[in-house]
Amino acid sequence: MPKLPADIITIREEFEDIFYSLDERRIRIWCASKARAYNRTHGRGGVTAVYRATNVSRPRIYYGLKEIECEDKLEKDRVRKSGGGRKKLTEKQVTILKDLELLLEPSSRGDPESPLRWTCKSTYNLRDELIAQGYDVSQPKVGKLLSELGYSLQSNKKTKEGSSHPDRNAQFEYINETVKLFQKLGLPAISVDAKKKENVGNYANRGKEYSKKGQPEEVEVYDFINKELGKVAPYGIYDLFRNKGFVNVGISKDTAEFAVNSIKSWWYDMGRVEYHNVRELLITADCGGSNGYRVRLWKVELQRFANETGLTINVCHFPPGTSKWNKIEHKMFSFISKNWRGRPLISRETIVNLIGNTKTKTGLKIKVKLDENIYKKGKKITDKELENLYIEKSNFHGEWNYKIKPKN
Repeated sequence: MPKLPADIITIREEFEDIFYSLDERRIRIWCASKARAYNRTHGRGGVTAVYRATNVSRPRIYYGLKEIECEDKLEKDRVRKSGGGRKKLTEKQVTILKDLELLLEPSSRGDPESPLRWTCKSTYNLRDELIAQGYDVSQPKVGKLLSELGYSLQSNKKTKEGSSHPDRNAQFEYINETVKLFQKLGLPAISVDAKKKENVGNYANRGKEYSKKGQPEEVEVYDFINKELGKVAPYGIYDLFRNKGFVNVGISKDTAEFAVNSIKSWWYDMGRVEYHNVRELLITADCGGSNGYRVRLWKVELQRFANETGLTINVCHFPPGTSKWNKIEHKMFSFISKNWRGRPLISRETIVNLIGNTKTKTGLKIKVKLDENIYKKGKKITDKELENLYIEKSNFHGEWNYKIKPKN
């Protein structure tokens, strides 16, 4: 590389000393001023000399010269004239926002036959679609346009519970008033439900847990059921007034017989200790599953429970499609899931210990029991057995609200 003349080296040194403190306008003005000074000394070649010294482009230096010679100078704080600089993409391609939004909502605003309706709406796919329509746009720019339109990455949100029963809110109020009455009278009220069945074995479990970096818990790739360990069916009972829970971990089927036996175990292990000499119990439950309001075996087993304990069993079912409103879901089950997150449920003992050691800042305590009884599905209840129930239905939705009294 040929050595630069001394005067160009001088310009370079001066520029290196001050360029970091200059904005775009001041750089071009400074370079233009140096080019004029060079021309006065050498007669010509000022723009090229400054370009060689500073690497500022010739067009910028010429623009600076015009600005110096122009009588209508820019305002002090402006870098370029109003409207100057690169034009916005939406100014050069004025319909791009409209066409982009049509791609995003093909079923409601755009073409219902659009192939993009059935593909992932990534910025790459959107870019390709726009380019196919004749637009000049990059993938990062598509992201900025989406932000400009008010779009952002969104996950699905569970909010739709299906069709709503016309008496849904009235049933909530009925349950609430019944629970408040039992609380006032000092009688027990429990929320019951079966938790999701869990595979027993060295399988991946949702969530994360702290461990040494680069040393994750190694688990099976596939969740094929271990025939020896099988699954467990935790059935929970949550005391609405004591913030205490009971979980009966079954190794068999989640049947109505298992559900009532779980409630019975809670009563003998915890309930009668907490509530002395009471003659009534309130159960709030979902409308489906093993404790559903249409399940005959559920009512027959509750009658046996009532006869055995002398308790009058009051039952209130939540309306269809509202299982997540059941207190046990967010007062107990959610904390059990948090406590065992990221841990393989390698054995029944592990599951029992993890449930039993679940605690909260509000003082939740859970007692847990492993139920090794075998419950068979498909037990039939005859009309005659159903007629023998000592059941009293409420005037308001008697199918959801009823009491089963013990037979003397």
